[in-house]
Amino acid sequence: MDVEKIRNICLGKPGTTEDMKWGDHLCFCVAGKIYLILGMDDHPVTASVKVTDDEFETWSRREGFVPAPYMARNKWVKMDDLERLGEKEWRERIEISYDIIRSKLPKKIQASL
Repeated sequence: MDVEKIRNICLGKPGTTEDMKWGDHLCFCVAGKIYLILGMDDHPVTASVKVTDDEFETWSRREGFVPAPYMARNKWVKMDDLERLGEKEWRERIEISYDIIRSKLPKKIQASL
């Protein structure tokens, strides 16, 4: 998948905004909380996503994936190339990451999304 397709999927999620952080990281957020990070200056472009506690070990051992630097303690994984996942898997990963982050928001904010 390319950056533009991923961007379109993310921006289709309720309440999603995008922001450049740390100079070169395109971040997708719901209510200000990040759920997907794209390393735009990496070649190829990398991505970090939130996974469930149960999935973390499995995803961390998958080829091309590692615990995300600085974020692994919160169960984030980083992939070394956007092409590691097909469109269906990308949609699933974005949905899961978005849902995990959204579920931690205050109920009032969740209801407004």
